[in-house]
Amino acid sequence: MTAFEPKLDDDCIFCKIIKGDIPSYTVYEDDMVKAFLDISQGTPGHTLVVPKTHVADIFGYDRDLASIVFARIPEIARAIKASDDNIIGMNIVNNNGAVAYQSVFHSHFHLIPRYSDKDDFRMIFKDNAKKYDETDYTRLQNAIKTELAHEEA
Repeated sequence: MTAFEPKLDDDCIFCKIIKGDIPSYTVYEDDMVKAFLDISQGTPGHTLVVPKTHVADIFGYDRDLASIVFARIPEIARAIKASDDNIIGMNIVNNNGAVAYQSVFHSHFHLIPRYSDKDDFRMIFKDNAKKYDETDYTRLQNAIKTELAHEEA
């Protein structure tokens, strides 16, 4: 793995939190990642995990950064779950782009504890399977596989 060289953006709220210019309720921090309570607290314990380098979204990650950030998420998630016996599940959400509800353009992962199916957090996945046939699935499959081959080259 290459050495981690953080780059921060002076106009980014999360970079300001990383630098300590804006206070946060930090739950985990090392040289590469910071995790802090989301100020909105969608459910109690709602935590954000951010890389300590400015990257807008998942599309800006390389394998090294992904390894650094993703490796810490299960540890932080287990700690959140263990912090309250009433937590029975967790959504881990990463929004990329305004259309995907990203509002702060510094990549971050939401760890949202779930207490019941009535705890104010919702995600809706529409089933569009009836709109697709084998040709549609194969076209999508091949387009993605072609792009992955370009990534590996």
